[in-house]
Amino acid sequence: MRNAVAILGAGTQGRRLAYMWSRRGRPVHLIDRAPAALEGALKDIEFFKTTVGISDGYQDGTISTFSGEELVEALKGAWLAVENVPESLNIKRSVVQQLDNLAHTETIVASNSSSFTIQELIDGLDLKSPSRCVSLHSYWPPETPAIEIMGSNITKSEIIPRLMEECRNHGFEPFHVKKESNGYIYNRIWAAIKREALFVAAEGVATPAEIDSIYKSILKTPKGPFEQMDTVGLDVVKDIEEHYAEKRNSLPHEPRDLLSRMIQDGKLGVKTGEGFYKY
Repeated sequence: MRNAVAILGAGTQGRRLAYMWSRRGRPVHLIDRAPAALEGALKDIEFFKTTVGISDGYQDGTISTFSGEELVEALKGAWLAVENVPESLNIKRSVVQQLDNLAHTETIVASNSSSFTIQELIDGLDLKSPSRCVSLHSYWPPETPAIEIMGSNITKSEIIPRLMEECRNHGFEPFHVKKESNGYIYNRIWAAIKREALFVAAEGVATPAEIDSIYKSILKTPKGPFEQMDTVGLDVVKDIEEHYAEKRNSLPHEPRDLLSRMIQDGKLGVKTGEGFYKY
């Protein structure tokens, strides 16, 4: 019986997804090439358990770790495999191909890409079962449980309802993206906000801190655009912006230039201790 969730990539997103999918006693197989990433993931998952807790009466599921060389073993018994590798089209396409080659034909293959649609990821690949591939994009679980589910033009009709139900049962708030959309639902709106915030800073109209302050003052949100970008990681933000720019030639280059300078200085945000703010 396939009841495990295999998560490829134990970084910021992967470890959070591992926690979420283990909340109802389901086994989780967490895979990464870097032992340090797996070790750090397990520590963070324990932190989530003590700070968020499980209030629905279920026991924690077992989270097992696997190296990249153990991918075949990690995929055994998985009903769902989710990739969380870096936001690069070539890398993600390679991983989707690998998962399709190695996973059982009934295993759902999902991508957590922020900007690439599942159609972009599978186009031209020689897949055994392309109809089991789907986009499954999360934000910042468990604090932000929204998750977007988007199929391709050939995704099996039964996959979307199943994922909607399973996600809801595991503490996510699922949203069905009914048409192919670069950026899904929320990120299309958020992309315009963060891009304009970067543009305002790049032009010297206001500092990142000032932009965040007025944004929070008017919209009554806990974080401003630059605080949110620091949390996500400026390298990830830039990768996403580059993809949008490929799709829309009219987008200004100044926001991406500002991000490039930050990255060149080693300022990626929270994960490096400094981005637009110091941590």
